[in-house]
This record gives sequence, C-alpha cells and structure tokens, in this order.
Amino acid sequence: MATRALMDLSNLQQQIGLQATAKQPPLEQWQPELSGDIDIEIHSDGGWWHQGSAFERQDLVRLFASILRREGDEYFLVTPVEKWRIQVEDRPFVVTLIEADADGIEFVTNVGDSGRIGPEHPLRLSYRQGEAEPLPEVLIRHDLWARLSRNAFYELVEHAVEIDGQWRILSDGESFALVVAE
Repeated sequence: MATRALMDLSNLQQQIGLQATAKQPPLEQWQPELSGDIDIEIHSDGGWWHQGSAFERQDLVRLFASILRREGDEYFLVTPVEKWRIQVEDRPFVVTLIEADADGIEFVTNVGDSGRIGPEHPLRLSYRQGEAEPLPEVLIRHDLWARLSRNAFYELVEHAVEIDGQWRILSDGESFALVVAE
C-alpha cells in the first residue's frame, strides 16, 4: 500500500511540483515524519532496484533522485508528506562522463546531474567499504555524493597535474588531491 502511493508517478510529481520543471524541489523545507522503510536499493553501479528488480524507467529514477535526502548515514525519499528510508550500497550517484575545458572539469552523473568540479562540487577521496584504496567522489548537492565510474576516473586522471610531488586536479580555481596525504 505505502509502496504504491510513493510509486504513483503523477501523484508524486504533483506533490513535489515537478510536472514541467527540472529544478530541484525544496527538500530542506520538507520535514515529514518517517513513513517507514521501502524496498528500494541503489547499487554501487548507480542502478536503482525495487523488490529485487531493476528500475526500467529512467524518468522514475531521475524523479526519485530529485527527492533523495541524506541524514547522517541514512538515505530517504522525501515528499512534503512522506519520508521513506532506502538502502544505498556506496554512493547514490555515479559520475559517468568527464570533460575538460580551459577552466576546469565538467561532469555528468547517471541521473543527469551535471556541474563543474570546484567550490560548489568539490572532489575528494574516500574509502568504499571493504576497499583498501581510496576512490574519488564529487559532491552533487546537499551531502549527496557521486562516485566516479572507472571510465570517468581514467578520464579525470588524464587531466591531473603534478604539483610539489603530488598529483592534483585543477578545476574552477581550486586544487584537489588525487592521493591521500600521509
């Protein structure tokens, strides 16, 4: 019953006011009580799953991604009247495309978010559970991070420069380390 209410795409779009706009809903203004857990999981490859089946509709994934909020180590789908806890294996988004220009590094995620690595979208290294080596990730919005896909990482490394013996990414007036300081 609860799953069906959340999964009604047109009802959800009306609740959050996204019928004909691509802007982010005002999640920070919505503070509903926890409605419960919903069987939705975001795998480390960026795939969204519900009750063991992959989401087939990319528009539904994008809609749900637009109402995703992180609180501590937990993730929720939030509307003005509902708040459902979901599971995320690693990071909720994956950077799938990297392009460089004279001013820096642009990125695109698996859900269509895009930006330039810099003050608004910093690059950092973090450890995936069970991994010995740190992996790069980019802040997308509101404490939601995107891990770089293998291809995006290789493309990013092509644009690294060595500064004082350390490999760094220069983008939008900022410098980001590609190795963890010892």
